[in-house]
Amino acid sequence: MIPLKNLNPLNSFPGVTVALIIVNFLVFFFQLSLDQHTAELFILHYGVVPRQLQFALAGQHGLTIIDAVIPLFTSMFLHGGWLHIIGNMWFLWIFGGNVEDRLGHFPYLGFYLICGIGSGIAQAAFSWGSRIPAIGASGAIAGVLGAHILFFPSSRILTLIPLFIIWFTARVPAVVFIGLWFLLQLMSGLGSLGPAGMQANGGVAWWAHVGGFLLGIALALPKRTRRPNYYYGQA
Repeated sequence: MIPLKNLNPLNSFPGVTVALIIVNFLVFFFQLSLDQHTAELFILHYGVVPRQLQFALAGQHGLTIIDAVIPLFTSMFLHGGWLHIIGNMWFLWIFGGNVEDRLGHFPYLGFYLICGIGSGIAQAAFSWGSRIPAIGASGAIAGVLGAHILFFPSSRILTLIPLFIIWFTARVPAVVFIGLWFLLQLMSGLGSLGPAGMQANGGVAWWAHVGGFLLGIALALPKRTRRPNYYYGQA
């Protein structure tokens, strides 16, 4: 299923969501400007590499706690290719505006960054010792999806549904769309717990998605219990 449009109306311009999309693309264009060797070193240095995180926490190989913390932040602005960044930024555009509306601009930014950092920790915990760098905004965006399903479960997502050779659109409730998305992430994450780890699943950081989603729900839950009078999203 491919989301085409969030039919839930916005009360304000999603400035932080737009800014995050712009920053992600600027960083991606910088990555494209690097030669292949430099780009690989760049990702290894600023992506979350569980083995390096392990060494940094233990103070081994000259690594410090700062070397463990910085990649948890920088990794969420790195992407591995055009499909990776377009897919992530499209989901952020579809779902981010409503969550930004509900939380407020600056709290939403903090929420996004915390979910991104937490998702990186979750991925590292489930792939401890791995040398494969985890990059991408999908963990932070998973947190946005977690908040969205909590705030606007009945809102409609105009969705493109491919069914063999027939493609059609439908207005899918957010709770169904995001619920199916999370189920896929969880099942894929469980399937990645074999000896081959991420390599058996195309290098996708499934546990970053699961961790970011659950953290997003946890952070949004207090706001959900104090919903304002203008609460919407029941159409």
